[in-house]
Amino acid sequence: MEKSTIVGLVLGLVAVFVGMVMKGAPMSSLNNPAAFLIIFGGTVATIFIAFPMSELKKVPKLFKIAFLGQKQISKTEIIRMFMEWATITRREGLLALESKVDEIEEPFLRNGMRMIIDGNDQDFVHDVLMEEVSAIEERHKAGALIFTQAGTYAPTLGVLGAVVGLVAALGNLSDIEKLGHSIAAAFIATLLGIFTGYVLWHPLANKLKRFSKHEIELKTMMVEGLLSIQSGVSTVAINQKLSVYLTPTERAAEQKGEAAGEQKTAQA
Repeated sequence: MEKSTIVGLVLGLVAVFVGMVMKGAPMSSLNNPAAFLIIFGGTVATIFIAFPMSELKKVPKLFKIAFLGQKQISKTEIIRMFMEWATITRREGLLALESKVDEIEEPFLRNGMRMIIDGNDQDFVHDVLMEEVSAIEERHKAGALIFTQAGTYAPTLGVLGAVVGLVAALGNLSDIEKLGHSIAAAFIATLLGIFTGYVLWHPLANKLKRFSKHEIELKTMMVEGLLSIQSGVSTVAINQKLSVYLTPTERAAEQKGEAAGEQKTAQA
């Protein structure tokens, strides 16, 4: 569960609705089916016009990722794996890693490991893996763009809804009370459009971009690690090379863990 998405959404709803009450706006004013239809129906319509069906089929999966998150291997775990594999390679040779291939759950990493074990040229392995990374990044951009565009269209549809409401309000000029209610109802569409655009769609797009950036970093680490294994570098060298992807906090935690491991080994 991606808790930050749930917390942010709840806080956004509370901020708007409590703010409405504090401003003296009655909650009953939100009972406006026409405004909901214009904003949500209109946003869905524009997205269908803007994107091919092959990309729109991924929207349920994108919602799942945004609200449930993705299970990814940690950067420190990647470093530990490659250090272990570097030790095996230097001691027994690259083919000794063949028994480890089926244990790898990550398809990208498993495919890369098979490529280096099969004896492919290093430049070829690099080009193939980086092309796959680029393809993954493009797919992620296309998914996030759907939510970005929804966030762009929704506020504009809110203005459209307000115009429609004001047109209806002009028909009640003779009745001041009805005129006041009609004008208030007209701006509910604007409220919904701005709220969904800037509290829902744009933030979801940003979260998907952050997830994508993290995954691309992991894939890039894997490529660097695989090429290092293929080159036969030492355990220390591969640790130094991959540690550049860690934040200072992560690096300090890793060093602390290594020190504790060495102390435990010495005591044994």
